[in-house]
Amino acid sequence: MNVSALISNFVNGRGIIMKKYLLVSAIIATLVGCASVPMGDPAQDTALKNFEAPQNKAGLYIYRNESIGGAVKMDVEIDGEVIGETVAKTYFYKEVTPGKHTVTSKAENTDSLEIDVNVGTLTYIWQEVKMGILYARTRLHLVDEATGRKGVLESKLAMSK
Repeated sequence: MNVSALISNFVNGRGIIMKKYLLVSAIIATLVGCASVPMGDPAQDTALKNFEAPQNKAGLYIYRNESIGGAVKMDVEIDGEVIGETVAKTYFYKEVTPGKHTVTSKAENTDSLEIDVNVGTLTYIWQEVKMGILYARTRLHLVDEATGRKGVLESKLAMSK
């Protein structure tokens, strides 16, 4: 093999490696990049992290405490009404009437969770982010109080509609 052929093979091989590197970099940036949503009042965020249950209603925390898929905004609905969008490390708090409610999260897919809440209680829902085909997928989980509080404390209040 002559020198010209060796140089050509090296350059072509390096080009393939660079293309793969750029593709992997783009995928990683999409998964851990940052997007932003309007944020709630910092004083209200602090107050809500005292975890005081309302007296005549039920309190509902919906949180997303992961960094993966941070570039993807996810819609959150309660009973078909959009309350806002989450990004990495954000949460919503809503007071709802006691009884049955449906919480829905929308990303590449749609996931819903039916809950039944009682007056004077706090309920915690984790909005999990999963790797999807085109972008992040979502899954909602009802979690226990200790897990929920920890997730909310790792997040900041997003502004709800």
